[in-house]
Amino acid sequence: MSQKKHPIPPEILASEVVAKSKLFTVESLSLSFSNGERREYERVRGGGRGAVMIVPISAENELLLVREYCAGTHDYQLGFPKGLIDPGETPIEAGNRELKEEVGFGARQFCDLKTLSLAPSYFNARMHILVAQDLYPEQLTGDEPEPLVVVKWPLAQWQALLSQSDFTEARSVAALLLLQQYLTTEA
Repeated sequence: MSQKKHPIPPEILASEVVAKSKLFTVESLSLSFSNGERREYERVRGGGRGAVMIVPISAENELLLVREYCAGTHDYQLGFPKGLIDPGETPIEAGNRELKEEVGFGARQFCDLKTLSLAPSYFNARMHILVAQDLYPEQLTGDEPEPLVVVKWPLAQWQALLSQSDFTEARSVAALLLLQQYLTTEA
């Protein structure tokens, strides 16, 4: 089923950087919509490289997750391995690198489940959700400030993850549900 799309995005009349940090650039946009309306919007300008989130499944049918510190919530969260795509990398190459850095495994098989937008009204970042299977041990040094805790979770008990108080990141929840859809269609 397809919905009617707007044919023409608004015209950007002006763009100005209003704030900048080491991680973020905020810009103000003056927009003119096709119906003549004009509005000011602010957005966080991304680097355009994108990111990956990997849903690794071990030979023992376990999901491999990581528990890591999250500055935004100032606590530790349980989620799937993830990271930025480095210049020149494909999403699968980035996924394999991040997997090795964060959980100590590489994968011989990847499936790209979906590319998600993250808060598209304010942020132009995209994240590729990948399933990784046929894992093999290999460790790379990552950029984390402390060792990540790897948590093995039985795939058959995936629904119980949704009840975990520290499994709250929307991208990880979406990845888990996309995985279930993928596994159902593969069966």
